[in-house]
Amino acid sequence: MKVIKIGGGCLTDSETIVHILELVAHRGQGNIFVLSALNGVTDTLIEGMKGALASEDNIPHLISHLRDKHRSVARHLISNYKDYEEFTRDLDKSLSELERYYYGLNFTREITARLTDVISSYGERFAVELFASGLNCRGINATYCMPEKIGLSTDGKFGDATAKLRKTSKNLQFHLTPLINERMVIFVPGFFGVSEQGDITTFGRGGSDYSAAVVAVAMQAEVLEVWKDVDGFMSADPKFVPEAQLIPILSYEEAAELSYFGAKILHPRTVEPLRKSKLKISIKNTVNPDGPGSLITAKSPRPKHVIKSVAHDTDISIIKVHASGVGARPGILALVAGKLTESEINIKSVVTSQTCISLLLAREDLEAGYLALKHLKPRPFRRLERVDDVALVGIVGEGLAQRKGIAARCFEAVAGCNVNVEMISFGPSRVALYFLVKNKDLHSAVNAIHSTFFSVPRCQ
Repeated sequence: MKVIKIGGGCLTDSETIVHILELVAHRGQGNIFVLSALNGVTDTLIEGMKGALASEDNIPHLISHLRDKHRSVARHLISNYKDYEEFTRDLDKSLSELERYYYGLNFTREITARLTDVISSYGERFAVELFASGLNCRGINATYCMPEKIGLSTDGKFGDATAKLRKTSKNLQFHLTPLINERMVIFVPGFFGVSEQGDITTFGRGGSDYSAAVVAVAMQAEVLEVWKDVDGFMSADPKFVPEAQLIPILSYEEAAELSYFGAKILHPRTVEPLRKSKLKISIKNTVNPDGPGSLITAKSPRPKHVIKSVAHDTDISIIKVHASGVGARPGILALVAGKLTESEINIKSVVTSQTCISLLLAREDLEAGYLALKHLKPRPFRRLERVDDVALVGIVGEGLAQRKGIAARCFEAVAGCNVNVEMISFGPSRVALYFLVKNKDLHSAVNAIHSTFFSVPRCQ
């Protein structure tokens, strides 16, 4: 039995969704599919909260938009009128529940973490209803199972929940094993679970991959397949490096680091539930489902040059906290990080020296982070500095920290193209080295490093 995750990036237009449903019809019996929301729906749900807060007059239009979007796709998936009518009844029931939440939000004048998680879960709910109906009208026995009904248990943290694996395993095996034995196709919405108190709690944006990993471990699946609109992990972004190569096999650590670096193949948390069971993850392209893809395992073979990929991330900004004797004064880092946490700002990474703390943030958080620290009283620093014209470059590979000369070759390649390195972090991860360059130098840096380790050295 497989657990197969279908990402929202694949669920874009009706034609593509029909193609994926046909794949499910041919490969799905006796397997579990974990679905994301249709492309763009989660964003619509979240933005809808702001609209509902502004005026209740925005709510009918929002509900109508969601109804039209899903009905439009359903008309392509469900040819039988009776089945289509049954789907629309289920959809209208779910939309009616959602509508009440939006009106409640408008009445209370408050967007809470609890309400945000409930509302943002509806995209996945709509998706599993749609896919189950699409298969049943084709004469294939299919059903959907909501996490709160089958006991996908979480620790209750809104917006960033973690699954309780032992309890979830017991619950899912009880509810799903009989359906698998009947060779049914089972759809489970990704992205959320339910707390001990009965609250819907989400695993964070992109958390459907994590959901799928939890289900795979809980059901002791033979493999977790992740269906994407790309072949798998690559040695570089093909848009930057046309000769980039598919990585056939990589380790949990390598996959996690590449995901943190901005490769949108897999959510970084996906490997968390898998470590103990050492369950494999197979990345497959829905356009080329029989292609080799990428296989992620507990350990992977090391190529001669060690490096598996040259990654980059442009969603980077820096706040530099300048203060004398940072390393000798206890509490400064905790104070700074705590203030950002209070403002719900995620810190991607921290690099420190004796006179400066450099905090790496997403670009959209730069101004809010700067203002939060600026208002710290008493002020524990001399000066704050914002930097927004940098990009992150990383080389990833098992054994990178143990193989002599890898870092030297990397920086020699960058220097050979007249690119200046702004900041370096090497050591915290045993499989990754990363550094910052100016945005204007990113293309040259990535190409130079990739050419050094994978082909003939050149600059672009």
